[in-house]
Amino acid sequence: MSDDWLATAHALADRAREISLRWFRTPLTVDLKADHSPVTEADCRIEAMCREQLAARYPSHGILGEEFGGVRADAEFVWLIDPIDGTASFISGLPLWGTLIALLQRGQPLIGMIDAPATAERWSAARGDIALFRAAGKSPQACRSSGCNQLSGARLCAPSPDSFVAQQADAFRRLSAQVAIRRHGGDCYAYGLLASGFLDLVVEIDLAPHDHLPLVPVIEAAGGVITDWSGRPLGLHSTGDVVAAATPALHHQALAVLAPGS
Repeated sequence: MSDDWLATAHALADRAREISLRWFRTPLTVDLKADHSPVTEADCRIEAMCREQLAARYPSHGILGEEFGGVRADAEFVWLIDPIDGTASFISGLPLWGTLIALLQRGQPLIGMIDAPATAERWSAARGDIALFRAAGKSPQACRSSGCNQLSGARLCAPSPDSFVAQQADAFRRLSAQVAIRRHGGDCYAYGLLASGFLDLVVEIDLAPHDHLPLVPVIEAAGGVITDWSGRPLGLHSTGDVVAAATPALHHQALAVLAPGS
């Protein structure tokens, strides 16, 4: 069934791209949710479309989305939808936001997709298969993470250092001081760049399942490793701290800095 599920994810991403690009770099009404994060009509329309399509095609499947919560969340198969990952970038006219889609089976990611509408790029993977990258106007190609095995040569991407607080801020500063190159921002696009071998390490905190679980099949199929800061697999009940690395060796070194003794 993975081909059918992936085809569905591609179809959803195609339609989501059409909707988001109609609203991108136009005057927008921005509302604040209870957690003070921004939301736009584009976020809501994309998620509503995905829910309608999935309910019609897979009525027994659950759906968990950023904007409208969960239905049938205890089903064997559950779809995760993040309609616009990086809404702050979206409303600021920056192009590095995307749509994230995943299908879980008993809480484990089966397929994952990162779609970047503004750059017309897409990364996708099914568990146990290869990761694919598709650029605008081109056929999908296999992609692979870099072979970086040392922090001293790593290219790191993370949110603003202001995002990290208390002990996590101290840990991030230690890690940042040991890498070769550090860049900030990028949202889900950074994980696509890691899967394609252009970044070696991505570190974040405070992510929700719809933020991080769609990334798991892509990163793993590309040869990378993605866990929480303690090295535990990501799941529906993860704490939200995420470290993705190009290789197991690099991941091990990053964990040793972020969570000594883990």
